[in-house]
Amino acid sequence: MKKLFAILLTALTVGFAGGVIAQENTAAPTAPAAVEAPAATDAAPAAAEAPAAAEEVVATVNKGDVAWIMTATLLVLFMALPGLALFYGGLVRTKNMLSVLMQVMVVFSLIAVLWAFYGYSLAFTEASPFIGSLDKLFLSGVSNSTLADTFSADAKLPEYAFIAFQATFAGITCALIVGSFAERIKFSAVLLFSVIWFTFCYLPICHMVWGPGGFLLGDGALDFAGGTVVHINAGVAGLVGAYMVGKRIGFGRESMAPHSLTLTMVGASMLWVGWFGFNAGSNLEATAGAALAFINTLLATAAAVLAWSLGEAMFKGKPSMLGAASGAVAGLVAITPACGSVGPMGAIIIGLLAGFVCLWGVNGLKRMLGADDSLDVFGVHGLGGILGAILTGVFTAPSLGGTGAEDFAMGHQVWVQTYSVLITIVWSAVVAFIGYKIADMFVGLRVPEEEEREGLDVTAHGETAYHY
Repeated sequence: MKKLFAILLTALTVGFAGGVIAQENTAAPTAPAAVEAPAATDAAPAAAEAPAAAEEVVATVNKGDVAWIMTATLLVLFMALPGLALFYGGLVRTKNMLSVLMQVMVVFSLIAVLWAFYGYSLAFTEASPFIGSLDKLFLSGVSNSTLADTFSADAKLPEYAFIAFQATFAGITCALIVGSFAERIKFSAVLLFSVIWFTFCYLPICHMVWGPGGFLLGDGALDFAGGTVVHINAGVAGLVGAYMVGKRIGFGRESMAPHSLTLTMVGASMLWVGWFGFNAGSNLEATAGAALAFINTLLATAAAVLAWSLGEAMFKGKPSMLGAASGAVAGLVAITPACGSVGPMGAIIIGLLAGFVCLWGVNGLKRMLGADDSLDVFGVHGLGGILGAILTGVFTAPSLGGTGAEDFAMGHQVWVQTYSVLITIVWSAVVAFIGYKIADMFVGLRVPEEEEREGLDVTAHGETAYHY
C-alpha cells in the first residue's frame, strides 16, 4: 500500500513536469503488445545487418485498416450517443430524463475537445512512466502525413484516425461517471469535476497502461480495450461521487423505479453494438486479432445476459428486462480487458461469472456500501472491470485457450493484473475526492431541495422530456 501511494504522489507532483520528447511521426499503440522488427539473416555481414533490417520493414498505410479504425470510432461514438445516454435516461425518473441526456452529451463533447487540446499529448507521448509531455499540445506537429503505430511493424494508421479513436474512449469514460450521482447534482459541478478528473486521473492512467514508456505497460499489465483505464477508473470515481454528493431525497422510502425500461433496453442494445468498435477496434488493424476480440465480445455478453437472468430467477423468483440489459453491460465490461488475449470459451466463462458477480454487486454489495449509486456505475463497471482485469491473467494462458506465450506464468500475470487494479482504484479515488471537493468549493455539488423535488429537466435546463 505504501508503494501505491508513493507512485501516486510521484506522478501527481513530478509527472506533469514533462520529459523526453516523443518520436515526431508516431503514436503508441493502445494495448500492451510490443512489436519486434524482423531479425537480420545470419549470413549477412555485421555491418549490413541494420540497413538490411531497415529495408525489410517498410511502413505502409492499409486502406482496410483505416476504414476499420474509422468505423470503430463511429461505433464507440454510437455507444455514448445515443447508447449510454438512452440506457441511463431510461433508468431515471421522468422529471430527470433530459438532465441525464444533457450530462452525457455535453461531458462527452467537452472531453473530446480537451483531448485535442492537451489530452492526446499527455497520454500518448513519451516522457515519464506516469504521464506524457506537452510536445503535441493543440495537436502540434500532427498532419495528414504523420502516422501512428499499430501492432505490426509495417502497418501504420493516419495519426488523425488514432487520435479520434482514442478521443471517444476518453469521452465515454467521463460520461459513465454521471450515472452515479444522477438526479441531484448541479450541471456546472458535473462539468468542472469532469475537467479535473480527466486531467489528473484519466490521462495518467491511460498513459501508464497504454502510453509509450507507461509504468503499468512496462510491468506487463494486460488491458486490451480499457478494463482499468475506462471501467474501474470510472466506477471508482462514481462511487466516490455517490458518497460525496449524498443520497437522493426519499432514497429508500420513495419509489425511484426506472421510468422507461424500453429506452433502457434500446440503449443497452446500442451499447452492445457499439462495443464491437470499442473492443475489436482496439486491435487497430482489420486482422484475425480484431476477429478474436469481436467473437469474444459477442459470446461473453450473451453469457452474462443468461447468467444475470438465471440469477434473478433463482433469487428473486422472476427474471427482468432490467436485469437482462444490466447483464449485457456487465458482460461487455468484464470482457473488455481480456477480449484480445483469451479464447472464446474463456470469454464465455468470464461472461457467466460477470453476470452473477455484478448481480450481487448491484444488490448485496450496494447495500453493504450504503451509497446511493443511482445507476449502479460501480456495481457494474467497477466490479465488472475488476473481475475482468484479474481473470485476464487467468484465461490468457495458452492451456486455457488464450494467446499467451508458451512460458506464460499465470500466477505472475494475475499478480500484475491485481497490482494494476489496485493502483487504478487508489489513483481514481484520490483524484475523484479532490475533484469533488474543488467543485463543491467553487460551484457547489448539489442542487437545492426544491429543485431536486421538481426535477432537473425544468430547473436546470428549462424543458421537459414528455408532454401530456
